[in-house]
Amino acid sequence: MFKIYSKHIFVLLVIVIAVLTNSCSEYSKLVKSSDYELKYTKAVEYYEAGAYYKAQALFEDLKGIYRATDKAQKVAYYNAYCSYGLGEYSLAAYLFKDFVRIYPSSEYAEEVSYIAAYCYYLISPEVSLEQTFTEAAISELQFFVERYPNSEKRAEAEKNIDELQFKLETKAYNNAILYYNIMDYKAATTALKNVLKDFPDTKYREDIMFTIMKADYLLAENSIVEKQYERYKNTIEDYYAFIDKFPNSKKIKEAEKIFTNSVKFIESKNGL
Repeated sequence: MFKIYSKHIFVLLVIVIAVLTNSCSEYSKLVKSSDYELKYTKAVEYYEAGAYYKAQALFEDLKGIYRATDKAQKVAYYNAYCSYGLGEYSLAAYLFKDFVRIYPSSEYAEEVSYIAAYCYYLISPEVSLEQTFTEAAISELQFFVERYPNSEKRAEAEKNIDELQFKLETKAYNNAILYYNIMDYKAATTALKNVLKDFPDTKYREDIMFTIMKADYLLAENSIVEKQYERYKNTIEDYYAFIDKFPNSKKIKEAEKIFTNSVKFIESKNGL
């Protein structure tokens, strides 16, 4: 029984190897072929079957052949999508943008413009890393929305923009909090205020405003006598700004304690 089973496996392997060898041989002949119509047809077939690597090699060869012909546009279109299908998003973005540059009036221009921007979205790195591609993605998506305000992809593009903006916002917030965590309170307040300036609608506003107040308070506590008065005054101003914006915050009790201590210091200096 085992011998029969092994024999069947051997036969199957021989068949598979023969098919693969024949397939490779056919593809090799196709690559070398000067029958460009056949090569184009097969390239489209490979693309539609998801064999992007094989299709890409054929389309790359056809780019020079069909340059300045009616087929040039479709070759460029498919070639860009091959890179996209292979996960070569940086290259795909370049090819899609180049397509729009060369064929701005193409029926595919809107579609390709969005995919070019979306490629940048896909290569936007995690928050802890450098965010050049994130910024590029936002710029490209915003350009798409401005150029095609009535596109059915507009809502998706705007959703992606919001997500990417939040990533930049989070990175800026994390960087600012790092100063606080290493007890560089002066740098922390400056960095946190810059986050509020750069991202006025930030979801971190409550925590940022509270941390600014606390950082100013700790800075005052650890300052030389000559600088304490002004820094406690800053803390009090931070407190009023915080409770005005977030009167029901869960951090109110801690904020009030900081405020009370700051007021006591000011009153002591004023002889009250």
